[in-house]
Amino acid sequence: MHAKGSHDRVVPVPNLLDYFRTSVEGVMSEQGIEVEPNATHYVVNLLTLFSRSEELYDDDGEIFGLKPLALMLADATDAATPDARNCALQRIGDVALFISGFFADSLATHAVDLDYYIHMGGNAYGSLSVEVRGTFRGKAFADTYSELADKFQILVDVLNEVRDRERQESHVDMLRTYNVWRKTGSRRAQNLLREQGVVPINCRAYD
Repeated sequence: MHAKGSHDRVVPVPNLLDYFRTSVEGVMSEQGIEVEPNATHYVVNLLTLFSRSEELYDDDGEIFGLKPLALMLADATDAATPDARNCALQRIGDVALFISGFFADSLATHAVDLDYYIHMGGNAYGSLSVEVRGTFRGKAFADTYSELADKFQILVDVLNEVRDRERQESHVDMLRTYNVWRKTGSRRAQNLLREQGVVPINCRAYD
């Protein structure tokens, strides 16, 4: 098993599931973040699953890559069955959480930024929670999806911290961090700015 480390070198780890569990739970514990165990377990399993590219990327035989979230939402809307719709909603939430958590900086050059992914992912999990509640599957997962929806931003912050620690990243891109805070209200981004002596002010409060 391998994980990305400092300067994106590959670091061998004996068990990816344990590696991600220790990393995620460690950040949550240190920062006093409370997330239900089932939701934490879901996130750890998601990270482990998506560490395999064939699970993260879509492959229709001709195109290999990530389908835009808007097209995934169209798939959910046009789904022929409730199960197909729920699978599409789960896929949106999962991909949005993973990309927001580990590749947030790459979104700065895209047409849609981190706030869009957070909005889409949180809404997808929220809708999924409503869709499955009252079903057999919902007895096990409805509350977990609701937790993921309610704490999507918090979980993104946790994964951002996990990413930077494993990279041994100490440099703070002030402009990018400010833009993330302004667009998402990220507490982690706010704290990073304060550590650099910058006190972010929400200009919209004065509108």
